[in-house]
Amino acid sequence: MAESPAPQTPAPDAAGGGTGPDGHRGRTAGRIARTVSSAVLTVLTCVLVPVALLAVWVHDIALDTDRYVATVAPLATEPAVQDAAVHRITEAVGAHVDGPQVAGDLAGWLQSKGLPPRAADALRGLGPQIDAAVDQTVTKIATRVVRSDAFADLWRTANRAAHQAVDHALTGQGRGAVGVSDGTVTLDLGTAVDRVKQELVDAGLKPADRIPQVDKQLVLFHSDQLAKFRKGAHLLDIVGNWFPVLVVLLGAAGVFLARGRRRALARTALGAAFACLVVAVGLVVARRYYLDHLPPQVQSKAAAAAVFDTLLRFLRVSLRTAVVLGVAIALGAYLIGPGRLPVALRGTSERTADSAARWAAAHHVRTGRAGTWALAYRRWITLGALLIVALVFALWNHPTVLTVLLLALVLLAVLAVLALLAAGGRVPDDAEPAGPTAPGEPGASGGPGAPGGPGGR
Repeated sequence: MAESPAPQTPAPDAAGGGTGPDGHRGRTAGRIARTVSSAVLTVLTCVLVPVALLAVWVHDIALDTDRYVATVAPLATEPAVQDAAVHRITEAVGAHVDGPQVAGDLAGWLQSKGLPPRAADALRGLGPQIDAAVDQTVTKIATRVVRSDAFADLWRTANRAAHQAVDHALTGQGRGAVGVSDGTVTLDLGTAVDRVKQELVDAGLKPADRIPQVDKQLVLFHSDQLAKFRKGAHLLDIVGNWFPVLVVLLGAAGVFLARGRRRALARTALGAAFACLVVAVGLVVARRYYLDHLPPQVQSKAAAAAVFDTLLRFLRVSLRTAVVLGVAIALGAYLIGPGRLPVALRGTSERTADSAARWAAAHHVRTGRAGTWALAYRRWITLGALLIVALVFALWNHPTVLTVLLLALVLLAVLAVLALLAAGGRVPDDAEPAGPTAPGEPGASGGPGAPGGPGGR
């Protein structure tokens, strides 16, 4: 009577959980945890990419003196700001040079010296003409002052010397050529008024000498929400330039935990690009809404638009760069995938490289050891090129869309050269067509292997 086989116990699996239901559930739970973690990190990365760009904008523009001055310097030569400044300077001076008063005083003095009353009344009637002449003179001189290099130099010097003006638009602290009070951004024209006053005196308009010291403010920007922005700006200033590094690490972790890392990379890149695009569109909408709802404090809509565009120029460029970079990364992830189009493109490029290598070999041009080395280590060389390009982009000072396109072209050029070298390494040594040979050598006429010779057909 045969013995029945002894029951076998399942061997534990490599993870120590066994091959039973418990081990299977453990592996399933692990996969679910990794998938959920990857999805959460991916979404978080996409949301935080525009926030990281905002943090860099606050840190670099608000606290870096050179970059801030370089950012606001064009405002001194912006026609809209210059026109608004001329208008406010003319208004400030005209408020203290009263044409009718001057004409009345002059008529009264002349009448006391014997001027007939009728002539004195005619002289008093010249008050509006005096006003118009004074306004015309003041406007001409104010325009010359505001559009001179001295005004631009004064603007840059004031912003650099009074560094508290650097964080006005976001913190409202300090004083300088640009001031912030209760959500209102102002341009201090007091110094420019003094210049116009002195030029009026030098031009012979003696009453301008009695113009008192003024602190004339030109309102350029106003927002009731500026106080709320300041609170967020303080937090963004703390994280500064480290926040983008954290966001990149979160995105890398999300890609690493994903089951399909190539697809996860493409999804993360496209998601971040879409988030930046949404914020960029939001800035356009916010600009239009703001200009359509300017409060009475803002005297010039064109000047307010110029200030808005100047202060946010770096942020908008960064958002556009992030959109292009995200699309480029997603496109690269797609082209290395198993899709029909990527496979066809890669196959065509490889065949083209092989044809070029065979043509070069036929013309006695070989890659030698470089081709063999490139063929053996092609994958690692490609990875190294990608890492170098990524490092250059990370260290680039304020990259733009042109930076992304330039680095992409450089990377494509490196990959093309690498493909040609690898193709040269695949060409066998005997691929070169034989040249003229001496009689009796292999391949010579009538020699071994030659058509019609021994061994030939």
